[in-house]
Amino acid sequence: MRILNRYIARQVFVATLMVLALVLGLDFIGKIIDQLDSLRENYTFYEMLVYIVWGIPSSVYEFIPYAVLVGCLIGLGSLAGSSELVVIRAAGVSVLQITWIVLKPVMVFIALALCLGEFVVPYAEQTADSRRSLALGYTNEDQARRGVWHREANEYIRFNVVQPDGKLFGVTRYQFDNGDLTSASFTREVEYRGDHWEETGVSITNFSGASIATERMRKRRWDTELTPALLNVVAMEPEVLSISSLRSYSRYLADQNLHAGEYALAFWQKLLQPLATISLVLIAISFIFGPLRSVSMGQKIFTGVAFGIGFRLLQSLLGPSSIVFGFPPLIAVAIPILVCLLVGWVLLKRAG
Repeated sequence: MRILNRYIARQVFVATLMVLALVLGLDFIGKIIDQLDSLRENYTFYEMLVYIVWGIPSSVYEFIPYAVLVGCLIGLGSLAGSSELVVIRAAGVSVLQITWIVLKPVMVFIALALCLGEFVVPYAEQTADSRRSLALGYTNEDQARRGVWHREANEYIRFNVVQPDGKLFGVTRYQFDNGDLTSASFTREVEYRGDHWEETGVSITNFSGASIATERMRKRRWDTELTPALLNVVAMEPEVLSISSLRSYSRYLADQNLHAGEYALAFWQKLLQPLATISLVLIAISFIFGPLRSVSMGQKIFTGVAFGIGFRLLQSLLGPSSIVFGFPPLIAVAIPILVCLLVGWVLLKRAG
């Protein structure tokens, strides 16, 4: 039985690894083509490659559930095509036992995805984005339309570049009083000093009635509740943040009386991704023992890709809908997973 376990697990593991490598290769080529139009004097081809390489951990994290789905179809499909699954079943191995054997190598990919999502992807994505922004010259005042916005009390802040080491470039701050703009400032560089931020190269415009006054300061102290850790969260899309960062930042937004729906949605998507991956594996196994038992390998792969796309589309539709219509993000994330688990379980019960 131990030899059989290793044999089935190896088939699934190798197939999943090959699918993941193929998808990553296609994604790498696609990103090169997409970035060619952005090449500039400082954003050279080498800088572009560095930017894309830093994004590989995020791509691995994103593609693992679907690579596992197609990998299971290919791995088990090859066993079914050579009638090895028939022999294994005839030897007294149940469908439930085969499912457990297949889940063992899948757990390796799930653990890899969790480690990448929690520890590698946030740092890699921020490093890639900040390096690209600096190379493209997004530290100037005329580039203030780029970067990310943040609100704190009556102040709206725009960050052009946020580096993971607590250094900011191109910070624009707008201060309001009862809906009226009172001042606007642009700072070329800001650095964290332990308990406060120090701005360097500040240009301030004060609005007082009908008059406008402009002043420049070499340095200025900035006291705010924002810390480098929180800014690292602000600077990135919710999809690339770690579970712990999403949870802490959602609480921060709640304290500021701001809507945190987008971050709550990303939190539940990441937290339930292992369960989503397992649900896709159940679908793959049920297809092999059910409707895809005797079809060709090409049809198996096509079915897996089509089902993966359908699963992703359902997630993409329900997720934003929860934000727009106000129902809990947990429900939006759980529905596709529960559907897969239910369909997979029913088909496996029939096959068993």
